[in-house]
Amino acid sequence: MEETRGPAGVPGPVGTAPVRGVPPAPEGGSADRPGRPPGITVRDVVFGYPDRPVLRGVDLRVAPGELTALIGMNGCGKSTLLRVIAGLLRPERGSVSLGDDDLMGMSRREAARRVALLHQSAPPVPGMTVRQLVRQGRYAARGPLGMLRGGDDAAVTRALADTGVTEWAERPVDSLSGGERQRVRLALALARDTRILLLDEPTTYLDLHHQLEVLGTVVRLRRERDLTVVMVLHDLGHAARFAERIVALRDGRVVADGPPGEVVTPRLLAEVLDVVGRVSVDPVGGWPVCHPDHPLNH
Repeated sequence: MEETRGPAGVPGPVGTAPVRGVPPAPEGGSADRPGRPPGITVRDVVFGYPDRPVLRGVDLRVAPGELTALIGMNGCGKSTLLRVIAGLLRPERGSVSLGDDDLMGMSRREAARRVALLHQSAPPVPGMTVRQLVRQGRYAARGPLGMLRGGDDAAVTRALADTGVTEWAERPVDSLSGGERQRVRLALALARDTRILLLDEPTTYLDLHHQLEVLGTVVRLRRERDLTVVMVLHDLGHAARFAERIVALRDGRVVADGPPGEVVTPRLLAEVLDVVGRVSVDPVGGWPVCHPDHPLNH
């Protein structure tokens, strides 16, 4: 498959134009965080397990402030790549940089101060309130002694407010609906107060209403907080609507990379997702719309 990439395989900065499908955010919101957020540079990253290679030489550059969606079939390496960028997995070969800083030289706690990862799933938290859970996001910044002092700091208060869950702060997490819990988990990630946010399938198990709500919240917060965001999405239609850029993986390699209008094609559906289908353009928003017809028979 022909890759839609720039010189030397590295895409150029996309900028910070408003993301389609979401109204512009109000001015302000990141005035207390001067300067651009760090970008992400992944160079020739290889990672695998004894019986299974996963990433096979991944090169990727995410510009500061960009919102990028990773797509591909199950097992192609999307979630593994996020965990490598978050510093939770060490590659066998290659490097990852956050801005000008080498991630490989950081401890896990130091990496956690720089990158927040919203995992695909979370263990149950019986008896824990929303406020107590969101406070856990401050561990990397406050340390064990700071956590013992209790109380909210400004980052927790802001995370609760920015995700619209302040009114639920004293409710048990296990009493919430799936969509409400996902907003709380997003608040937990935001409480890290980092400039890089990684989301692993943030819409999994949610109905369409809550999928759109969560994605709209992510886009709004990315602009208000001036974040660099990378999210794994299964729904190519959502990726085409909400992301500025789509990166497609197949068998642990980047096989397509570029703006949705260039990347989302019938060829992508066939060669990346094993689906025969058509692509049209939304008459109102202008983003690509996928019309999958049937699985591709090899």
